[in-house]
Amino acid sequence: MTNPIFVAVDTPDIAAARALVRAVGRHVGGVKLGLEFFCANGPAGVAAIAGEGLPVFLDLKLHDIPNTVAGALHSLAGLAPAIVTVHATGGLAMLAAARAAAPVATKVVAVTVLTSLDDDDLAAAGVASGTAAQVARLAGVVRAAGLDGVVASPHETAAVRAAWPGAAIIVPGVRPAGSAVGDQKRVMTPRDALAAGASVLVIGRPITGAPDPAAAAAAIAASLSA
Repeated sequence: MTNPIFVAVDTPDIAAARALVRAVGRHVGGVKLGLEFFCANGPAGVAAIAGEGLPVFLDLKLHDIPNTVAGALHSLAGLAPAIVTVHATGGLAMLAAARAAAPVATKVVAVTVLTSLDDDDLAAAGVASGTAAQVARLAGVVRAAGLDGVVASPHETAAVRAAWPGAAIIVPGVRPAGSAVGDQKRVMTPRDALAAGASVLVIGRPITGAPDPAAAAAAIAASLSA
């Protein structure tokens, strides 16, 4: 089995990011770089991390009019990310434009409902149907637009997998048993998320905040095959 763990590197410090990637590289399948890293280091920083030899998941959650998102993806094409994110709520035209603009080898996946949100948060924003129904609804739009898959919490993963067997399902909110959940509200253990149908497990603080990140990453990887 290809290692499904992508370590979330959320730091503006490129030296610290490279050191972390080198430390955990043998125990993970890729690196997720988000807005904090990208805003501090830009494309050159992404290229530097890619130079460490692991696939890069560029988690920018693009969300704008179709032409602007397409332009952004054209601009990122030279980095050849393995995965890049857009927001599912951008609509069918934006999603289709994103897929058309990205390199063929890059998986374009759409964020459905952030794992920091729950039913109450959605209700406050005017979405009364709840997280499960909203994820299902948006996953249908994403599939119709021709994207490669979605980002969803582990709680919705099994339902998305059943409805869309070929989807790439990127799953944040993954926490080993006993770990602090932090700002995540819909979480699950790595092994349970994988069993539910996750393609990629995004794991940050349980690895990056550990006293020994390499040992933490190795333990999580071992738990998936135990």
